[in-house]
Amino acid sequence: MYLALLVIFLQCSEICTQKRVFTFNAVHIEVQPSAKVENGAPMSIICHADISKSTDFNLQHNITIFKDGKLVFMSVSGKGDARYEVPMARSSHTGDYQCAVEAGGKIKHSDSLHVWVTGMTKPILIAEKKEVFEGEVVKLRCELPEEVPPLYFVFQKMKVNSTPKQKLQEELYRNFSVVEFPVDEGDDILQFDCFGKRRVRFEFETSLTSNKTLITVKEPFIKPTLHIKPSSNITEGKEIRFECSTVVAKMRDIEIILLRNKTILSSVRDQTTLKYSAVATLEDSGEYLCKVEEGKASKTTTHNVVVTELFPKPILTASMNELDEHKELTLSCSIKDFQNASFSILRKHSSRDILLRNSRNLTMRASVNDTGSYICKAEVNRIVKESKPVTIRVYAPVSMPSISVFSGLPEVVLGRPLNLTCCLMMGTPPITFTFYKGNKNKKKIVTNNTCAAFLDKDIRQNDKGQYKCGAKNHHSSGMKTSKVLNITVIVPIRNTSLGSVPYGVVEDGRETTFLCSVEEGSWPIHFRIFRKMDRDILLFERSEHADRVVWQKKEMSRQDTGTYYCIASNRANVSAKSHPITINVILASWQKGVITAFVLIPIAGVMILAVWWFWCKKKNAKGPSMEMSRSALATNSTSEKLSRQHNDGDYYSGSGYIEDGENHMKSTDENKAPVQKGTETVYSEIRKANNDSVENRHSRIQGRPDAT
Repeated sequence: MYLALLVIFLQCSEICTQKRVFTFNAVHIEVQPSAKVENGAPMSIICHADISKSTDFNLQHNITIFKDGKLVFMSVSGKGDARYEVPMARSSHTGDYQCAVEAGGKIKHSDSLHVWVTGMTKPILIAEKKEVFEGEVVKLRCELPEEVPPLYFVFQKMKVNSTPKQKLQEELYRNFSVVEFPVDEGDDILQFDCFGKRRVRFEFETSLTSNKTLITVKEPFIKPTLHIKPSSNITEGKEIRFECSTVVAKMRDIEIILLRNKTILSSVRDQTTLKYSAVATLEDSGEYLCKVEEGKASKTTTHNVVVTELFPKPILTASMNELDEHKELTLSCSIKDFQNASFSILRKHSSRDILLRNSRNLTMRASVNDTGSYICKAEVNRIVKESKPVTIRVYAPVSMPSISVFSGLPEVVLGRPLNLTCCLMMGTPPITFTFYKGNKNKKKIVTNNTCAAFLDKDIRQNDKGQYKCGAKNHHSSGMKTSKVLNITVIVPIRNTSLGSVPYGVVEDGRETTFLCSVEEGSWPIHFRIFRKMDRDILLFERSEHADRVVWQKKEMSRQDTGTYYCIASNRANVSAKSHPITINVILASWQKGVITAFVLIPIAGVMILAVWWFWCKKKNAKGPSMEMSRSALATNSTSEKLSRQHNDGDYYSGSGYIEDGENHMKSTDENKAPVQKGTETVYSEIRKANNDSVENRHSRIQGRPDAT
């Protein structure tokens, strides 16, 4: 019975579970009346969920509507539809809309729908003042009600028979903008308006134009008048008077300025009239401008003035513009077709002109210090005119130049440039220097110095190095030439090598000769021989006027085994290192003999004892029967030995063996290789000495009758 109830319960649970199954088919979003809505019209955003259910049951729906990703509406109901009502659409409602439906732990989103609210609200324009003065500003405020930034505002200033002036303002965070327009001279009645713009996707939408605002402009002062006396036929030397005046509405920071060709001549403040006078000169011709200013307002009046020349500018002439020192110089001042004038001759100076003589002419003995610019002045009826400057150059002759190497020493390293200088003790610039290298030359002009530099980059090993320089200026003495400078070309060290005799292997205690040489390099050469260690040890150094050096090490020891190299250098300050060589010091022959003796003598002793022991044992085994025969044999052996000893007595002479040994040693010493010879010579001579010693020893052995 319980089992049956359990089965029924499970079947009911399964039926209930099947009844609550659902799934989303789709979620739709739409706009009524359409996706394009006019500004101010009503608009509805509808979200609908299409759901399939296994059976009819209540299902709660959470519906949300988003605009440009931001939540604008949310609804919870048992229906699958929701409506977002907008009673009056504005441009701010333009955007991308999307809805989402959540039910029973499941969620579904609709596609995105773009809604465009066309048109913008009409802007409102407000002016701060209705009346302004020239030079002031008009402050305007334009607002777009119910519009959402970012927005663009365009302000327009209009006046009769003129093109409107516009100002564009962008507002990112507010729906209004404020600008200022200056009121210019001549502005009378001004009209202003504005309109708004906003960006919709990839295009701009423009609002209607705002209300028009009229502004009345008042003048703070009238245009000034300029009076000039005399008004015409103005000649140099006469007095000329100017008067500039205006009428102001209110005396407040009024300023009047008189200018000639943009140069201020005079000015007054808080007055209505300016007066100015001067003695007329030719330079007073030009455009005169009277200008009245108050704040930002200004008005101007112009007038052209022509002044007739009373006499032309004087002309200064010199007997010569370039001359040798101590020669005579004459300066003359004159005016074309005019004689009645007062003349003066001056020398120009940076601080002030120096008067030389109140006269038409000046004659003087020129010196180098007289080099400079000169002018003359002429005066008639208080009018002073100045001539164009005349430049005079007085030259001192050049002294004999001296040529030297910039570094000091008359030498140059092959492959490096040579810097030469040519200098004078005296001479007036500009000076033309000429550098000579054999048959070649190069010129250089110096304008403010008495030295010149020359760089020779083409240095060759076979150059003779003969340099000289010449100098001249505009003095009539001509060119002077220096003494010849001989330059030594230093050839850097190249291809250093190291050799030794014997090479590679040396007996302990023997002498070793090292030869360090270079293939190329200027003398003297500094040679150094090193032994390579953790810190390389300098063994030998010497400077030689030769391309090689020989060093003899008298006795080599086992500690001298190692790697050796040499370094050669000269005045080129470039060191050349040889390839390393390795020398192995081995035991001497007598040392090997001693070692052999110490090793073989004990072995021989052991062998003799073994033979003696074996012989004694064998003797004991044969017994007494052998004693008689052994005794007879011993007697015969003794007599034969004595006879042989008598016949060979001369050969076994100890004194004869020692003398031959001495002769042999002497012959060997005489055939040693000379120390100062090259590596190959040393090798060949030592091989010859070794061969001779072997042949002498062999002939001495053959001369003995018992050599075998």
